Amino acid sequence: MATLLLLRHGRTTANADGGLAGRQPVELDDTGRAQATAVGERLRPVPLAAVVTSPLIRCRQTLELALPQAEPVVEDGLIECGYGAWEGQPLKKLAKEPLWPVVQQHPSAVVFPEGEAMAAMAARAVTAVRSWDARITAEHGPEAIWLACSHGDVIKAIVADALGVHLDQFQRIVADPASVTVIRYTALRPFLVRLNDTGGDLAALVPPPAKRRRRAARPADSDAAVGGGAGTAG
Repeated sequence: MATLLLLRHGRTTANADGGLAGRQPVELDDTGRAQATAVGERLRPVPLAAVVTSPLIRCRQTLELALPQAEPVVEDGLIECGYGAWEGQPLKKLAKEPLWPVVQQHPSAVVFPEGEAMAAMAARAVTAVRSWDARITAEHGPEAIWLACSHGDVIKAIVADALGVHLDQFQRIVADPASVTVIRYTALRPFLVRLNDTGGDLAALVPPPAKRRRRAARPADSDAAVGGGAGTAG
């Protein structure tokens, strides 16, 4: 199957101020713009078969700076969780709400006031990336690489699914602004190739030429190789 690069948007004014942006149209701050430009340099050697994005402006701004030649396709399934009445409020204030400990310890049970259930967010995000991955694999082949730009909680939920852990464990996962997380889905299982990568060489993800791969072929010596060759991309 294809390889998915999950890119979190760069830092926003809300991130800097300690607020919960949610689906509000907050934009990148100076640090976020610099982060987006820097991750673009890292992505330069990677041939991307497709680029999809959350509809929110902070993701679109990130891609405009990181991948100015790309033509991102908006995917509503990648939008931030709908935090409802919590949106725009300081995190310090929200931490005093009775729902806050539930968000941290039992997120699968959370429905935000006037907003979305975290379980619903996770389900539609996972459905979106798995559908796109199957489509890109069918159109471009199993060695295609594609990128999806989204949000922290959305990326963490997708990673939790890839790891086969319950959504209630997803707060243990970190996705920093402008970080890259890499997942390869296979018929047997997904492989988490990289997590929260903020400085690694992404060129290593590019598959070697076909002739080189044939010469290097050897019996699989690990479960990762048997499952889909994730070890060759990490």
